Amino acid sequence: MTTEGGAEQRRVSGFENGAESAETLGFPHYPVGQRCPQHCPQATEALGEPLSILEVARVLGCSAWTVRHGYLPQGLPHFRSGPAGKLVFFHNQVVQWILQQQQKGGR
Repeated sequence: MTTEGGAEQRRVSGFENGAESAETLGFPHYPVGQRCPQHCPQATEALGEPLSILEVARVLGCSAWTVRHGYLPQGLPHFRSGPAGKLVFFHNQVVQWILQQQQKGGR
């Protein structure tokens, strides 16, 4: 910072040479956030992890188009998050459906 006379002037913060900082307001020292809140739904063993249509396509070895237009009409279990919402699949249900299709002979 330069003064009118052209001499340099330093700003002093008051924290130099061991000056103490302000005290905290008692915030916890552990990480805050919602790692696993009680009200958040958990994946159960019956359903397995939620999957997107692309992840289901990878499990089935096909494209997302084939999942939507080929396997959904055949009864692939899914959940739609709203009237025009995205499709949600659950891993264990998809695997169970595959096993049932194999027992039927793949039809």
